[in-house]
This record gives sequence, C-alpha cells and structure tokens, in this order.
Amino acid sequence: MRYKDAMIMVFYSWLHSLTFSLIALLLSWYDYSHVYASCTLHLSEDRGRTKFAVFTVVFHATSFALSLLTLCFTYSKVLKVARFHCKRIDIITVQTLLLLVDIHPSVKQRCLMEQKRRKRRATKKICIFIGSFIFCFAPYVITRLAELLPVVRVSPQWGIASKCLAYGKPASDPFVYSLLRQQYKNALVNMVNKLLRRDLYPSSGHSNSLDTENDCSLQRIS
Repeated sequence: MRYKDAMIMVFYSWLHSLTFSLIALLLSWYDYSHVYASCTLHLSEDRGRTKFAVFTVVFHATSFALSLLTLCFTYSKVLKVARFHCKRIDIITVQTLLLLVDIHPSVKQRCLMEQKRRKRRATKKICIFIGSFIFCFAPYVITRLAELLPVVRVSPQWGIASKCLAYGKPASDPFVYSLLRQQYKNALVNMVNKLLRRDLYPSSGHSNSLDTENDCSLQRIS
C-alpha cells in the first residue's frame, strides 16, 4: 500500500468519526440504550424521527457498506495476484515433471494434488476474511436499520448479542489471520504438544513459496 493511500484512509477514518460523533452529540442523539446495554445512537422521543433515520442510514452506509466494498475490491486484486503466481508455479511444476522422467508415480500424483490445492488456498482465505467481516458486523447493522421501522421491536437479548458480536470482530482478527498461515499452525501444534508432553516429530523444512507470497499480500492490506 502506498503512503498516499494510507494517509487518505486514516484521514477519512478520523473525519468520519469526528463528523458523525459531533452531529449526534449536537442533536442529542446519544443516550443509554437498554436494548444494547451501552451508550449509543438512541432517539428518546418521536420528534425528529425522519432526520434520525436518514442519519442512521448514511452512517452505516459510509461505515459498514463502504468498508465492505473496499474490502471486496482490495481482496479481488490480491486474488488476481495469487492466481497469477499459481499459474506461474503450475508451469514450472509441469516442466519439472516432464524433465524428471524417472520420477516415482506417487510423487507425480502428490505434485498434481498440491497443484489443485494451491488454486483453492488463496480463494478460501479471502472468503474467510470477508465472511468473518460480514458475520460479525451485518447482524448489528441490520438490527439498527430494522429498528427504524415503528413496528419493529428489538429484544435486549438480541441487541446485546449483536453488539457483542460486532465488538468480537477485532478480538477474533488475530486468530483468524494467524491460524490461516501454516507457520502459526505449526507453532501452535508444537506448543500444545509441549504442554501435553508429547514427542515432537521434525517438521519438513519445505515451505510453499506461493503460500508465503499470498500471506504477505493479505497482511499488507489488512
């Protein structure tokens, strides 16, 4: 990511937070909500319901929807790069198999299986990243938009659950992003084995170059 793009994103984040916070504060739309068990956007009286509804829709459109679009666009670029590396490595693998005439059939089969697995690996990771974002934030956003309708009543149990789910996204990110990398998986398995006092078998020193490049690309945009 270029420094200019990073500065634009940071500036937009601060401007977004400052603008919507000040507007809600000046219009007295901040209050304690028993539904969400926290101080949040809350309209205590029916007066100004239309303005509050417009404010809420714009707020979630410029936060959740815009973030989701940016996430999908950025990861689509990463997926193109990952597929390009897959294609390059596949060509090298096929050329190597053609040169090694005396190679054992089981080794050839394992190379071809890894070739197929490599094509699905980056797509799987990106789907998990985007899916976790939608899974954690979508229930809360949909609930806040649905409660704008006068006929909708949100129960405190669901309100608190959706709020906790949204707060749980930053807490789960280190585990989601780390455990998808083979190096972290191996380190976690070794730690568990040491705690359980199991015998450790030396792991193979071979690391897939595509997996490393994809992980680096995914971490740079996270």
